[in-house]
Amino acid sequence: MARPLTDQDKRKQISVRGLAGVENVTDLKTNFNRHLHFTLVKDRNVATKRDYYFALANTVRDYLVGRWIRTQQHYYEKDPKRVYYLSLEFYMGRTLQNTMVNLALENACDEATYQLGLDMEELQDIEEDAGLGNGGLGRLAACFLDSMASLGLAAYGYGIRYEFGIFNQKIVDGWQVEEADDWLRYGNPWEKARPEYMRPVHFYGRVEHTADGVKWVDTQVVLALPYDTPVPGYRNNIVNTMRLWSAKAPCDFNLKDFNVGGYIQAVLDRNLAENISRVLYPNDNFFEGKELRLKQEYFVVAATLQDIVRRFKASKFGSTEFVRLDLSTLPDKVAIQLNDTHPAMAIPELMRILVDVEKLTWEKAWDIVVRTCAYTNHTVLPEALERWPVDLFHNLLPRHLEIIYEINRRHLERITKLYPGDLDRLRRMSLIEEGDVKKINMAHLCIVGSHAVNGVARIHSEIIKDTVFKDFYETDPEKFQNKTNGITPRRWLVMCNPGLAEVIAERIGEDYIRDLDQLKKLLDFVDDDSFIQDVAKVKQENKMKFAAYLEEQYKMKINPNSMFDVHVKRIHEYKRQLLNCLHIITLYNRIKKEPNNSWTPRTIMIGGKAAPGYHTAKMIIKLITSIGDIVNNDPVVGDRLKVIYLENYRVTLAEKVIPASDLSEQISTAGTEASGTGNMKFMLNGALTIGTMDGANVEMAEEAGEENLFIFGMRVPDVEALDKKGYDAASYYRRIPELKQAMDQISGGFFSPSQPDLFKDLVNMLMNHDRFKVFADYEDYIQCQEKVSALYKDPKEWTKMVIHNISGCGKFSSDRTISQYAREIWGMEPSLEKIPAPDDPR
Repeated sequence: MARPLTDQDKRKQISVRGLAGVENVTDLKTNFNRHLHFTLVKDRNVATKRDYYFALANTVRDYLVGRWIRTQQHYYEKDPKRVYYLSLEFYMGRTLQNTMVNLALENACDEATYQLGLDMEELQDIEEDAGLGNGGLGRLAACFLDSMASLGLAAYGYGIRYEFGIFNQKIVDGWQVEEADDWLRYGNPWEKARPEYMRPVHFYGRVEHTADGVKWVDTQVVLALPYDTPVPGYRNNIVNTMRLWSAKAPCDFNLKDFNVGGYIQAVLDRNLAENISRVLYPNDNFFEGKELRLKQEYFVVAATLQDIVRRFKASKFGSTEFVRLDLSTLPDKVAIQLNDTHPAMAIPELMRILVDVEKLTWEKAWDIVVRTCAYTNHTVLPEALERWPVDLFHNLLPRHLEIIYEINRRHLERITKLYPGDLDRLRRMSLIEEGDVKKINMAHLCIVGSHAVNGVARIHSEIIKDTVFKDFYETDPEKFQNKTNGITPRRWLVMCNPGLAEVIAERIGEDYIRDLDQLKKLLDFVDDDSFIQDVAKVKQENKMKFAAYLEEQYKMKINPNSMFDVHVKRIHEYKRQLLNCLHIITLYNRIKKEPNNSWTPRTIMIGGKAAPGYHTAKMIIKLITSIGDIVNNDPVVGDRLKVIYLENYRVTLAEKVIPASDLSEQISTAGTEASGTGNMKFMLNGALTIGTMDGANVEMAEEAGEENLFIFGMRVPDVEALDKKGYDAASYYRRIPELKQAMDQISGGFFSPSQPDLFKDLVNMLMNHDRFKVFADYEDYIQCQEKVSALYKDPKEWTKMVIHNISGCGKFSSDRTISQYAREIWGMEPSLEKIPAPDDPR
């Protein structure tokens, strides 16, 4: 029952998608029908698309389970050092296709579903995104899990199983409207509840100091119920675990002090306890000091640490005649990585376990904690740093407040010895900030309680040493490291862009997928006409496919020969979507002024979510959609300029738009974007970057050659100099006619004729208190965009520049990042060796 092969199919007939062996296909069909039968036997005769999706997901899951069990057995026997990646966010996206890629099942599944009369892509589209993250920090955690499994590390991701992930974004009349993301509505085939590992977590109560030591009593208990999700490595038969905790009220919740008539209310109040894991806080780079959020942070930490200690004590190494009761070897067997300060409570909680429960001395316990924990900083924006009011702590976690005070007392004692008489330094370095409200600085707690502190790109790691954590760097310079972020090439190339993955594999083989540095070999083909043509052809196919998707979604014809200029990320002033807006308006005005010029056609796509409480970000979305309404309906402009707002940007939409992009916008003010990872995804997928010297852009320019990126704008020293001098937006407005024209159009109601003063707040911000200096980079940005347009007119030279960029992507694999964490922070050695498959003899 073979079908004629299209070009798409030819690309699928490659080893990067796994071989479609006959036995494989036959087995898959049998298992698929078995799962479908059990689904239908339960309640229906007619199968829906969703039934078919679940049958396929369960069929693929069957291939995971044996490997999962064997991997965990392998760890139990070998007793390696284990790493625990603690994060409040894991932005996983969809699981089905990624699992097929990593297990080399994609071709076989494609063939099996085809023979059963189904379209695999249609089934894949039924899966909900696991949107348990806001943006970069949560997606980084997901890439790290993929790399840790692919590098054979005994690693565990620990987080919260939010019932509602990041909200779904609707654009209604040009405004963002949020709706709840009920992602578990139809069930999740990838998770397994593990009620046998349920753990109690305590809140509130009071502290008693007794002869037997310290007791935390009269607490309220919430149960943490773990759900395990398998994390397969790339074709190495290793399957690690992501364990997410869900909050459950204990059976006797509110019934102990049961009085007549209170029973119903007591049962209804169980919701209060279970609200802890109800919803992800939707803020990116912003701290909101709410009690529920602190509860979430402690909940994940307390449950996880009980698990870590249990696993440490029960490992085979110490389980028969010699039980591991001595916790002094914990740092030899356990590494805990804190993904930002959100899981910072791990430090006082581990101290509480060691001192109050295990009865170690403070000194011994502290040595264990510091050698076990390490902290990754993700931002220098002051509004993002976590500072919890002491009163909140006193009420919710009284014992932990005492422990933090004692940590601080000893810390300040040490600083006093090192810098006698320097009271200002003591104030700056204290874990407790004095003021109207006393606050705990969680970053300071993390630095003091960790043996390693890292930034996420070279420039960011330098900035934290020079500014926010300067005092700490002077005291303990050996603690500070850099670990430039990376992305997994499995999801972000092989899976989302199989055409490009194959064109590359045809030239240099497919080993690059686990060793991305091999992309350097593509430099040999930078002048090879057939390679240039193949790369350009894949990009064009991806653009046609995405154009069709946009037409279906937005009922809007777009010109697939136009430059796809894409700016997708969370909406934030520091990311400067407003600078992009000013370029769009300038381009529009130029086309209107000289309609007969040969303008390079552009389709400008902007997408991303705004935090629901972030008024300015919501106004930025409304401005973009309003500009689009004018530009897209102007007959003079035609299809030379289109502006599209990409609604509900998420992992799954990124997988569609990034392979189709020509130009990647990475235009944050220098010194504000810690790293960025979207920038790396665009680079790997054959887009060119227009960007500032910020975050990982600096290293991208270094790897690909600065002449192969469109770099513009102030560098960090220029920004600092401008801060010293004082940034005067009005002077740019007066000096640059096109900037003045654009601003006058925004403020005069040209883009909001029915509400001329709609954007007055944005205009006022840009003119009078713009922390991110949009006007200061305007001129250079416009000139740089002119260079982009000129090069796009020469497709061959453009594609050669693309090849230089792809060749320079090796460094930006999360495999490299994780190898550095493993060797330089965790004291572990990554390995590319395969373990035997379940059906292989051991």
